[in-house]
Amino acid sequence: MNAQPANEDSRASELRQQLDSSNLPRHVAIIMDGNGRWAEQRGMPRASGHRYAIAAIRRTVDLAHELGIPYLTLFAFSTENIQRPAEEVAEIFRLFSETLEQEVPELNEKGVRILVTGELEMLPGPLVAQFRRAIKLTERNTRMVLNLCVMYSGRQEMARAARRVAEEVAAGSLSPADIDERSLRRHFYHPELPDPDLLIRTSGERRISNFCLWQLAYSEFVFTPTLWPDYGEADLLEALLEFQRRERRFGRVK
Repeated sequence: MNAQPANEDSRASELRQQLDSSNLPRHVAIIMDGNGRWAEQRGMPRASGHRYAIAAIRRTVDLAHELGIPYLTLFAFSTENIQRPAEEVAEIFRLFSETLEQEVPELNEKGVRILVTGELEMLPGPLVAQFRRAIKLTERNTRMVLNLCVMYSGRQEMARAARRVAEEVAAGSLSPADIDERSLRRHFYHPELPDPDLLIRTSGERRISNFCLWQLAYSEFVFTPTLWPDYGEADLLEALLEFQRRERRFGRVK
């Protein structure tokens, strides 16, 4: 499904030769955008674009795994996405279920640990159970972390953390004077994850859409016009090469 053409394989091969394997981002985050537009351009229902997006996810995960990138975060479904047409949302949920059933056993064999970031309980019960089984099955894997942001909102994550810090203050276990970045961050969904070094957004849009608002403070951004179902190895390699051309100073002078 949606296989890469031969010229894309050749392009990817050339880009691999340019890549510095000693200077790869530790954590790559991707806003996978453009599925609906991809389908509409082909006279297909918007929901069909999400099905064709699965091959792009597989290509991306496989290449990140092969390159040894330790953390890969994919923005799969936001809390705002629930407002989309019911048919499209239902198709996305069906695809989540099918993909978990088909892909998790192989990911587990490859040593990939699956995490889910977001309000998982907002999903249908059977789908919640599937996600939890995938998390449990892969919890001891150490080769790569695949973090799926599902029912996720960056603002909600920060509000949730602030609420829990306030509860600690009310309970007397934390002084207001001791509130700092660390005390807030420890209440994020997965505070153990490092901040993304590289954010990629497909489809030509240039915004972060309520995604990892705290964590992206010093990330490098790469935007591409490629619609997500067409995203291939060469696209990811180009983003990694662009990352390697950047000078990261984190507010300091080199």
